[in-house]
Amino acid sequence: MANEEPRVTPWEADAFVDYRRLIEIFGAKPLTDREASLLEEIVGEQHFMVRRRVFYSHRDFDVFLEAYRRGERTALYTGRGPSGHTHLGHILPWIFTKWLQEKLGIDLFFQITDDEKFWHEERYQLEETNTMAYENILDIIAIGFDPDKTHILIDSEDIRFLYPIAARVAKKITFSVQRGTFGFTDSTNVGMIFYPTLQIATAFLPSELYGEPTWVLIPAGIDQDPYWRIARDIAPSFGYPKPAQIHGKLLPGLGPEGKMSSSKPETAVYTTDPPEVAYKKIMRAFTGGQPTLELQRKLGGNPDKCPVFKLYEMMFEPDDKKLEERYWRCKTGQLSCGECKRELAERVAKFLEEHQRRREKAKDLVDKFLLRNKFDPPPIKSRIKKR
Repeated sequence: MANEEPRVTPWEADAFVDYRRLIEIFGAKPLTDREASLLEEIVGEQHFMVRRRVFYSHRDFDVFLEAYRRGERTALYTGRGPSGHTHLGHILPWIFTKWLQEKLGIDLFFQITDDEKFWHEERYQLEETNTMAYENILDIIAIGFDPDKTHILIDSEDIRFLYPIAARVAKKITFSVQRGTFGFTDSTNVGMIFYPTLQIATAFLPSELYGEPTWVLIPAGIDQDPYWRIARDIAPSFGYPKPAQIHGKLLPGLGPEGKMSSSKPETAVYTTDPPEVAYKKIMRAFTGGQPTLELQRKLGGNPDKCPVFKLYEMMFEPDDKKLEERYWRCKTGQLSCGECKRELAERVAKFLEEHQRRREKAKDLVDKFLLRNKFDPPPIKSRIKKR
């Protein structure tokens, strides 16, 4: 129904939602020209994902940028829950995060939450989610992150980095807060109830590793926002700066509704798909077009509700002028869905060919990215003085 609230949680989400309403529900701030201009002023250019508001809301993004400009310690933090192979929806925020890393020249902490996926999904064994973590790491490396500035931690293997922080965090959070924030019930396993402390702890990890308060920016979907709201509430009591966020929209799947999802493989283009398979998936995708070519020519399509157009808008057409032209050609019936899908299918297939070459090379580079090979675990006694 049109008046239903958007369904967005850390574990399920709709893609075509009223993002303005979503900002209100989560209590975030819309990304405005002020923040976009501040970013451009600092790095010298603008990313099309910001220009088009693919990244559309934030918490203290401006505060983070001002801290960076003052020369204070800053870092990036994002993550991946390894529930399956990586698809284009996962890669979208990584592309923007890589751009931020390049332009700001700062470290990125990348958390792989194999424990969370094990606890959340009854069908998984920990060995499976851990194996998938390493598969996903190949895709992270293939995106092109700087190995000297990118530090990947796997929860089940690197818990000694997180536990001293998580133990202190856990003491600040009641079950009432967890239940109210995440919807946990009496039947929720205690692994899921404890898990948020680990995701929150990673936002504070750079401060502990560097031994000084570090401003952290988290580029991620707004579905992960509940973790950071808690983190921001308790950060001052530990002497940490409140973690900042910039929220990205969810890439629609290839079906009529919902985000691209590992739980619906037919809606997703995976980085491991052979390019010819991905091509066929795109050609079978749902569109916002009319049921016949004749009606398409007469009535035009609806690019605003078309996952094919959204793939152009959010990932595969960086040229604003060409995107606008495509929009109006669709809207006025000059562009057929078949033609539009073929062009996208060719771009996606080419992207996968290049990504898969880099992914194969990444198998020899994993050790260069692992946090444990670069840092010693933080001491149990925090080195951060309360602010």
